[in-house]
Amino acid sequence: MNILKGTKIYSILTGSCPVCQEESMYKEANPFKVMSTLKMHERCSHCSTKYKMEPSFFFGAMYVSYPVGIAFASVAFVLSYIVFGIAILPTFFIICAVMLVMLPIILRLSRNIWINFFKHYQKQTNVGA
Repeated sequence: MNILKGTKIYSILTGSCPVCQEESMYKEANPFKVMSTLKMHERCSHCSTKYKMEPSFFFGAMYVSYPVGIAFASVAFVLSYIVFGIAILPTFFIICAVMLVMLPIILRLSRNIWINFFKHYQKQTNVGA
C-alpha cells in the first residue's frame, strides 16, 4: 500500500490524514466497532490539519455514500446473480445482507472521499533539520 502513498487513493483506502497521510483520522481502527465507527480525531497530531472544517461538514458525505453503496450492491448482484446463478429473490436478500454488513465501511469510505475533495496531500520536508 505504501506504493500509493502521496495519492488520494491511499488516503481514501486507509482513512489517513489527507494532508500528511501519517495517521488515521479515526479514533478506532476497526470500523466494525459500531459505537465508534465515525468517531474522529479533531486534528491530525502530525500536521495539525483540522478534519471538521465547519459544523456539519460531513453531511456532504451522504451524497458520496449513495454511489459507494450502489457500487457495493452492484458487486453483490453481479457475483450472486450472474457469476453464481442464484435466483433473483435470494440475490435480493444477499444484496441487503451485504449492504447491512458493509455499512460501516461505506460510511467511512464516504467520509474519506468527501474530505479528500477539499484537502490535498502536501509532502512534508524537514528544512533545516
